[in-house]
Amino acid sequence: MMHTLKNNKLQITINKIGAELCKITSTKFGTEFMWDGNPEVWSGISPVLFPIIGALKNGSYLFDNKIFELPKHGFVRHNDHFKINKEAENHLNFVLRHNDHLLKSYPFKFEFNLGYTLTDNTVEVTHAIRNCDDHTMYFSVGGHPAFKCPVFKDEHYKDYILEFEYNENSSTHLINMDNGLITNRTQPILVNSNSIKLRHDLFNQDALILKDLKSKKVTLKSNTHGAILTVSYPDFPYLGIWAKPSGDYVCIEPWLGIADNEITNQNLKTKEGILALDPKNEFKASYTIEIHDDHLV
Repeated sequence: MMHTLKNNKLQITINKIGAELCKITSTKFGTEFMWDGNPEVWSGISPVLFPIIGALKNGSYLFDNKIFELPKHGFVRHNDHFKINKEAENHLNFVLRHNDHLLKSYPFKFEFNLGYTLTDNTVEVTHAIRNCDDHTMYFSVGGHPAFKCPVFKDEHYKDYILEFEYNENSSTHLINMDNGLITNRTQPILVNSNSIKLRHDLFNQDALILKDLKSKKVTLKSNTHGAILTVSYPDFPYLGIWAKPSGDYVCIEPWLGIADNEITNQNLKTKEGILALDPKNEFKASYTIEIHDDHLV
């Protein structure tokens, strides 16, 4: 079920189940940059979020006066119906298509392509969604990659920061811990600053949800080893940052969409962050993970 791409700097491993990126490894040193998916903490590594992101109110949504149910983050993660669509020396493309089972919870005929391209020290993750139906399709899509933190044995979690492209003034939108929904409460997280110092209790109230960043890049940096990796997300307006409070990792999550607000009317067409795709059209969005050369050569 595992597929790999390799060059002289990196090897990446993708699980066909969920088309999930599982490893980014230094070819020369064997250094691993992804979380290991320890099930005692959190079994995910880089789940793909589609056709929703986060939780729905009561686990359901309303479309054309009918109620449909979807699990948190949708049905791509853990999905074992992906097929390899294209394969090349530096590229793998996985495809998932609608079926009778999925149409019961998501009434749109679609083709979902997930591509991984390895170029030098950078992994590009491309989402391509095609509306195969004869009516408008509504969806969200996003990434959830978890990066090992600390990366090196001589470090601690508190030795790391997330450094943004620009100075920011941004608040996190707080989550109701009982149901996973977005509240109308906020808390300042970046105050004329370009960095967040990592600490385990930062995530005691679940993910940081940032809606208004100017930055389209964020770098995971170590106090002792410098810049480790940079996630660039030009196509994504939302960013989630998350970890289990006991986990030695940090998720940097580019999102096109967001969980339901507590006061939602559950109408899919008017859901915050939802995208509308015309019949027979295709939508694409990509983000990249660059591993800094200092740790590869």
